[in-house]
Amino acid sequence: MHSLINLWHDTGLYQMELGQLAMLCIGCVLLFLAIHPKFQFEPLLLLPIAIGTIFVNIPGADFYAGPVIAADGHLDTPAGLLYYIYHAGIETGLFPLLIFMGVGAMTDFGPLLANPKTLLLGAAAQFGIFGTLFGAAFFTDIGVMDFSLQQASAIGIIGGADGPTSIFIASKLAPELLGAIAVAAYSYMALVPMIQPPIMKALTTESERKIKMSQLREVSKGEKIIFPITLLVLVALLLPSAAPLLGMFCFGNLMKESGVVDRLSDTAQNALINIVTIFLGLGVGSKMSADKFLNFDTLSILILGMVAFCMGTAAGVIMAKIMNKFSKDPINPLIGSAGVSAVPMAARVSNKVGLEANPQNFLLMHAMGPNVAGVIGSAVAAGVMISYFG
Repeated sequence: MHSLINLWHDTGLYQMELGQLAMLCIGCVLLFLAIHPKFQFEPLLLLPIAIGTIFVNIPGADFYAGPVIAADGHLDTPAGLLYYIYHAGIETGLFPLLIFMGVGAMTDFGPLLANPKTLLLGAAAQFGIFGTLFGAAFFTDIGVMDFSLQQASAIGIIGGADGPTSIFIASKLAPELLGAIAVAAYSYMALVPMIQPPIMKALTTESERKIKMSQLREVSKGEKIIFPITLLVLVALLLPSAAPLLGMFCFGNLMKESGVVDRLSDTAQNALINIVTIFLGLGVGSKMSADKFLNFDTLSILILGMVAFCMGTAAGVIMAKIMNKFSKDPINPLIGSAGVSAVPMAARVSNKVGLEANPQNFLLMHAMGPNVAGVIGSAVAAGVMISYFG
């Protein structure tokens, strides 16, 4: 009988706390949102995050337990799987940087180079990041919330709709908030087709949405090779803290555009980025334990992240409207919403809303310019945050 009692005490059912049960349910909800055909919200990352969430909240499984060192200094008990994944790949910043390299290898700077003015739209869309930073600081000052400037900076990056950048800056400035920030960032990326169109339509007229833009010029291979090199050098000299993210992004793009390392480019775009995505999701899920996730801060992060994303979308559209007033060539304000760096989903949404207004209006390639600029902008914003508050 005593053995049976000990066995019962050793089960997860006996050790289960209410918070862990709630997080297991949340993990199952994330799985549902990732798998169900009606939703499929960023399944490539949301599914590993959900599994990581379930793993870390299983009582007694010790998926995130740290290593136990014996009195003589030798390793007595090795750490759990998620402990090694998080500390090796996320705490060091390795996984987000490798993701950025893969994204760079899949990126075409052609639309941005063909219409450099769209760089301003990517910059304008970062307004949501800094607006949310000041908003979080303000609400902290009046006692509604309780975030440090480092935490507010990490939360604000959600407005860029850039998952890897959000994870990178959270691991540097606010690792205790990493789980909530990552879930918010990728959730809003997945919800781009639902969140952005109402904002775009509210800020534009029917005639503005019908504006047809001039065909983009053809960009030479030489321009595509020179641009990532120039971008890397400028960023490294002016804002070294942003160099790791943009450096890997430019490196990946250079592998693609040079045409001499097709095998490496293919690996970065496919096998490597897929492998890293698995471990990145599990590592993020490891920070979603009940004690870290089930609190008022998490709700505040989700609200602030939504505000940041909406502000970034609105700022991009408004900047495009202003540019259209002064530009010799017409600019459809809808492409401004693509200034957030949810590549290429935001550009597709701009194109879709444009087609609804005018079935002959194809804005996809025009929207890819600010979309790529948004990736650059969010990485620069992250560098500024790390430089000032790191």
